[in-house]
Amino acid sequence: MEKLPFWYQPTKKFLVAFFKIIYRLKILHTERFPMEGPVVLACNHVSLADPPIVGASSPRRVNIMAKEELFVPVLGSLYRLLGAFPVRRGGADRTAIKHGIDVLKNGEVLMIFPEGTRSRTGELGKAQPGALMMASKARAVIVPTCIVGTDFKRAKTWWPKVTVSFAEPIYFPDGEITKDLLHQMTEEMMRRIAAEIEIVKNAG
Repeated sequence: MEKLPFWYQPTKKFLVAFFKIIYRLKILHTERFPMEGPVVLACNHVSLADPPIVGASSPRRVNIMAKEELFVPVLGSLYRLLGAFPVRRGGADRTAIKHGIDVLKNGEVLMIFPEGTRSRTGELGKAQPGALMMASKARAVIVPTCIVGTDFKRAKTWWPKVTVSFAEPIYFPDGEITKDLLHQMTEEMMRRIAAEIEIVKNAG
């Protein structure tokens, strides 16, 4: 069992309560989330608010792989409190990749945004090649996750309603992990994220 910093639970409870007030946050299907072992939480991404909201919604403490531009005063401190670490975009950040793999090999949770950046249209984009590479190194369980309601620029309300929903997990099969297998699992991951988005939107 991962040893949590003493401040984690009070901070998480405060953030969840805060998000429930300002964003009417609803968290769905936490029972689908594995409570032990390495997990990659893979989520769609439309807003700078996504990392702290999804991080606070997770049943387990997450380590968030986030672009280094997000680590600005105040917000950056909040990200770090939730376990975020910076990654440089535009090339392979070997230090960040190694840290992500180490997180998973330690049996912890790593949150990634497989699209690689925020969606400019609000719609789910394509996963970047290699999105599940780190997961494969530890045969981590993949938990496709959606967040709906943080596309604030297009919202037609002053009091947004945000929902985080966890889809059914995806497991690596026994045997060799090939590029074809990673491609198939990535496609399935994105299908499950898309399906969960539609379920949440149709539920209102």
